[in-house]
Amino acid sequence: MRPGAFVFVLVAALSLPLHAAPAGGVAATRHNLSTSGPGAVRATSETRICNFCHAPHNASPSAPLWNRRTSGSTYTPYTSSSARAGAGQPTGASLNCLSCHDGIIALGELLNGSGEISMSGGVTTMPTGTGKLGTDLSDDHPVSIAYNAALVAASGGELADPVTLTGKVRLDAAGRVQCTSCHDPHDDAQGKFLVMSNHASALCQTCHLKNYWNSSSHKLSGATWNGAGSDPWPHTAGTTVAANACENCHRPHSGGGAAWLLNSAAEEDNCKPCHTGNVAAKNVQAEFNKASIHPVALTTGVHDASEASLVARRHVECVDCHNPHASNTAGGTLPGSLAGVSGITIGGAEVMPSIAEYQICLRCHGDSPGKPAPKTTRQIAQGNVRLEFDTANPSYHPVAGPGKGGSVPSLMAPWTTASVIKCADCHNNNAGPSVGGSGPNGPHGSSYPSLLERRYATADFTTESESAYALCYKCHSRSVLLNSGTTVANNVHREHVVSQRTPCNVCHDPHGVNASQGNSTNNSRLINFDTAVVKPNSSGSLKWVKTGTGRGSCYMRCHGDDHSPEAY
Repeated sequence: MRPGAFVFVLVAALSLPLHAAPAGGVAATRHNLSTSGPGAVRATSETRICNFCHAPHNASPSAPLWNRRTSGSTYTPYTSSSARAGAGQPTGASLNCLSCHDGIIALGELLNGSGEISMSGGVTTMPTGTGKLGTDLSDDHPVSIAYNAALVAASGGELADPVTLTGKVRLDAAGRVQCTSCHDPHDDAQGKFLVMSNHASALCQTCHLKNYWNSSSHKLSGATWNGAGSDPWPHTAGTTVAANACENCHRPHSGGGAAWLLNSAAEEDNCKPCHTGNVAAKNVQAEFNKASIHPVALTTGVHDASEASLVARRHVECVDCHNPHASNTAGGTLPGSLAGVSGITIGGAEVMPSIAEYQICLRCHGDSPGKPAPKTTRQIAQGNVRLEFDTANPSYHPVAGPGKGGSVPSLMAPWTTASVIKCADCHNNNAGPSVGGSGPNGPHGSSYPSLLERRYATADFTTESESAYALCYKCHSRSVLLNSGTTVANNVHREHVVSQRTPCNVCHDPHGVNASQGNSTNNSRLINFDTAVVKPNSSGSLKWVKTGTGRGSCYMRCHGDDHSPEAY
């Protein structure tokens, strides 16, 4: 090619569309601001198309031959505690896009022109709507960030290798993510000027490779909206959970929850739209209207995606127990709904992911500060559930390991002394599948105190019945407990629970007694008295002493009876 020929061809290529609208491409999109544009915002008399962004001569120094100035604004970039790249001020193509989309400079104000182009309807700057981003970009996907091998390494493998981004999703010449990595300003065939379809979040997953995602229900579920209540997907075109994928919870621009670009600022409001029985089969949201709940609505903005396993500032959100990138329908030792969640071991160490349900519970109910006082005033007070379930204790319910009771005649099949139970065997929905109900499984809400699955009466002078102590009788045979032995004198449970109307809770601490506070002589069989009912005897003693297998002596005063001691 002879000298100067390239310049001639380039100028001709840029000049042609300024005067004649091509059959397709940008002319058919809202970026055509000329009189022929299909959008509501267009010029009153200007027929040229490309000059709203480009100029063949006297353009700004910004590529590609940019025909607009920037506002000079200082932008508030996206930030979050889990971001591995700091987003600074926009550069390159992103700054060019913002010359319209920040809503400051008039749409018809061009560098190379004879004056500001008049727009129809009295519009000057970008009208209010999803396209007007303003200068606060904290609720928008970060741009102008260096996407390199160091960033991928810092993400723990949850970002694609930059060398693979050579298709429709591309970095700019400086290796940075820009608006143009996701948007093609000349082509709106995919909607929202996307460079490719985001059906099933294909665009998102070009870069984002979240752990556990490929087996998660939010990626795979074909559940649809039944039309009741509010539209769970107001800003997307997907009709199933799988089709919406990431956008079930996130939106790349104008996110309600700025950090992590959530649809809504209140964490639980991102789960509600589907988990009301209108998309997901079970109505979890209704459980939070019960008397006893995990209070997910009590705090907003306290939970942090990068927080330690041990909760430092007391709160509970859905995502403290459920990882939305990992939750699935699989069964096993740990339900799929609890997959990919961090926890605390019975020894107090962080673990990721948890391999037992109780490890997730111990995030808040173990060593975390700010726990409420126990509801029962025990002789030995302990609010740390991790210490109560420690397998070195003189007694404990077998949550972290099999119990120590070599002989427990009241246990009903399939339970044995070698069994291990889950927190959810006691703390669960009172209308869930484990009690023959149709409600969702799990400790979201219960009509009984302390999120108990069944009634567990703790008030003194409760009349014994199958329903009063239904939680205990779930595993322990009522018949064996109340009818063993030949006389009242050698049936300690019938004497106390039936005759004296003393609740199980008065003598037994259902979690356990920590070894640093109790011992096997006085605190086996979960003995830890409720001091609101049981008082020291006339000699000042308050204790139970194990005297043999199935035998013991009580030193106390209860219901006006002085035990000094009384043997069983």
